[in-house]
Amino acid sequence: MPDFGTYVRQLRKKQGLSLRTVSQQTGISYSYLSQIEQGRRNPPGPDLMKRLASVYQVTQKDLLRAAGYLEENNEPTLSDEQEVEMAFNYVMNDPRYKSGTRMNGKLTPEVKRFVVEMYEKATGKKLLPGSGA
Repeated sequence: MPDFGTYVRQLRKKQGLSLRTVSQQTGISYSYLSQIEQGRRNPPGPDLMKRLASVYQVTQKDLLRAAGYLEENNEPTLSDEQEVEMAFNYVMNDPRYKSGTRMNGKLTPEVKRFVVEMYEKATGKKLLPGSGA
């Protein structure tokens, strides 16, 4: 996919990272990353996509989809509330994160979204689509 290189270049620049920094953080060679961005190499496999996803703060599925490995219509669509619930459960089960995890009573979707957004800000992980982690 010729657009994949442009896509990952945009992700890198959005994060304010150089190719050398991405190379250091992922363990992927500078020259290989450069060739991908220039469209001279095919998109990498899932293992390297996983490393890139964490640095670019997108999901591995987003990268796999952009590379043409996943079809859009093969995935069931989740409602906004389902996505918040899944992200909230991820936060509550992260043993390294304890802020906001001792709550009593029934929590509204808005409160759960708030907890997820605070987690995203604290950790730099993007759990919800369209959120500004």
